[in-house]
Amino acid sequence: MSHHHNKKVTDPHLDAHIEKLAKRDRRVEHVFRRILHFLERVIAVLTILALLGALGIEVYHMFTDRGYFADVDHMLHNLLTIVVGLEFVRMLIDTTPANILEVLTVAITRHVVLSHDNPWSNVASIACIAGLFAVRRFLIRRSELLEEMVEME
Repeated sequence: MSHHHNKKVTDPHLDAHIEKLAKRDRRVEHVFRRILHFLERVIAVLTILALLGALGIEVYHMFTDRGYFADVDHMLHNLLTIVVGLEFVRMLIDTTPANILEVLTVAITRHVVLSHDNPWSNVASIACIAGLFAVRRFLIRRSELLEEMVEME
């Protein structure tokens, strides 16, 4: 009666090769993360420049177009688009679940304020906002929200 022990036989050369590959993968992943982080910053800067330009154009039109304030929908459309863009930049710079929810809330709210054509679209948008508030309330850790509140002060 012989007992076979299920000893795992390992090859030190194979283990070393696997470790070397894993280390290389971690390095490549780190480089890609750095590149993506840099590109996000570049996109954030370009977006801020575009938003500043749009805001400048909007302010210029406020003072030069006589009928500017008569077309409230157009004015709100432009200004709220700039606000959504600024929220987007904030999300790019600091990607937290709370920031993402805030961008979505602002974008959906903009839709509700600007769209007067379909009441069911507004109902769906309001339901989405309620859902986002529920997600924020029940699914995001309090520590993350408190951390964010401290940063804003």
